[in-house]
Amino acid sequence: MTGTNYLTGAEAMVRMLEAHDVKHIFGLCGDTTLPFYDALARMDHGIQHILTRDERHAAYMADGYARVTGKPGVCEGPSGGGATYILPGVVEANESSVPILAITSDVATTSRGKYPLTELDQPALFRPLTKWNASLDDASRLPAMVRAAFRAMTTGTPGATHLALPFDTQKAQVDEAEIWADARHRSYPAERAGPDRDQIEAAADILAGAKSAVAVCGGGPVLSGASDALRRVAALLDMPVATTVSGQGSIAETDPLALGVVGSNGGVPATRDVVDQADVVMFVGCRAGSVTTERWRSPGRKTKIIHIDSDPMVIGANYPTEVAICADARLALEALSRALQARQNLPGLGGVAKAHAAWEAKMAAFAPLAASRDTPIRPEAVMTALMDVLDDDAIVVADPGTPCPYFSAHYRWPKAGRHFITNRAHGALGYSLGAAMGAHVGRPSVKTLSVMGDGSFGFACGEFETMVRHKMPITSIVFSNSVFGWIKAGQKAGFGERYYNVDFNRTDHAAVAAAFGVKSWTVKDPDDLSKVLRQAIEHDGPTLVDIHSQPLHEAAAPVSEWVA
Repeated sequence: MTGTNYLTGAEAMVRMLEAHDVKHIFGLCGDTTLPFYDALARMDHGIQHILTRDERHAAYMADGYARVTGKPGVCEGPSGGGATYILPGVVEANESSVPILAITSDVATTSRGKYPLTELDQPALFRPLTKWNASLDDASRLPAMVRAAFRAMTTGTPGATHLALPFDTQKAQVDEAEIWADARHRSYPAERAGPDRDQIEAAADILAGAKSAVAVCGGGPVLSGASDALRRVAALLDMPVATTVSGQGSIAETDPLALGVVGSNGGVPATRDVVDQADVVMFVGCRAGSVTTERWRSPGRKTKIIHIDSDPMVIGANYPTEVAICADARLALEALSRALQARQNLPGLGGVAKAHAAWEAKMAAFAPLAASRDTPIRPEAVMTALMDVLDDDAIVVADPGTPCPYFSAHYRWPKAGRHFITNRAHGALGYSLGAAMGAHVGRPSVKTLSVMGDGSFGFACGEFETMVRHKMPITSIVFSNSVFGWIKAGQKAGFGERYYNVDFNRTDHAAVAAAFGVKSWTVKDPDDLSKVLRQAIEHDGPTLVDIHSQPLHEAAAPVSEWVA
């Protein structure tokens, strides 16, 4: 016991997390966090704390967890270095509109300015990287500030929040009557904003008069659960539906209206043509950023734009916009489908035919490469093998580099919803291993894969110990080609093949993973690929397959520009 007869700030933090239905916390111990850890150890709260090997991966785990559960992810770390290490995961989640709460303990407020070890202006550090952030300097305000963090995370456009938790606040008294939570803020999106009726009617008018409209969906429809409403709108018009990389899962890619990914990462000429030839483009939960639009060239400037987004600052940021609908994606699309149903003689936009032609063109280029017995193994062959052995409900978490464009272009997701996760906001290497672990904790009944290049492996391999300790049956796949491939491909495409400081020695990734206790294989022969992948995926425990693969600068990667 702490020896107090009152609720301390550390205990209040545990009770507030419990009140918000938090079941898992990912984090790493530190001396400024001792009262909080002691409260977690002593109290009955139903929260599992998963000790990670660094704070960056704690944040990535919270991110993956939030994406598959519809609940905010929670991560924590100590002051000083812990606060700086957790930053990459916080900014990635925030820019991806994923709600995570980062709690970083801090030196006592009474020590500030006296040069205590690990002193840092945490609110200033996190301010540009979060949707909302505060330091809990006054223990009496702690419960209200935790409620504010959950309110900020889950309402409007979701995002990341941060709370600094000073050492003396953790020991100070908190009024037990203040321990309560608003049930609406235990999941996201909460308090959805509905669309303006006039804007919905204006959008319906434009779509009803279109000759070749296309929807381009970002992450918004997946975050808001809008896939059914999106499908209804598309079906009413026979309108093709394209997605960004983050928007995969807005519609099943086996759906006859699904065009697949567009943009410079994962898009191909056949999908780009559909967007270029459209007279109307409807962006849904999509920022229309550099990758999606091929640096704002596709669609062109003369295309009529309808833009649906929960963030008013996104709409009109990059394109003159005919109709702006600032609303939750699901509510906006439901209203739009009702408005279209009320109209007579809706156009047939040829979406099924356009999507079919695009996939046929894509497959014509893909199939011979996927069937190739070349060595090093072609990434296309890995995609085909995985589509053969993975269940429809599997989750794949892909790092940047080799995995992202190949999964985006060629892995055909058979179900709508969150089955593919990749970090498209800042693209830091080393994301997928932690995010896959968070996704597994959030959705343990399905198979989860972490797919990375060998560059990413070097960023993340310490967390294999965490995976083994918690007996997570995740399969990791490494594209091993001993190069930072994306950069080398950029040097080839734009800098006269002047290769500089991008190559490194090949690691025996299977041996490294095995040393952590992961059952591992190395595959060099494409004929062994399907058999080994099946064994790895069916094994009841952590596994890794190290695939000696073709590097990006030599491959037929579905990337139109290496610098977006």
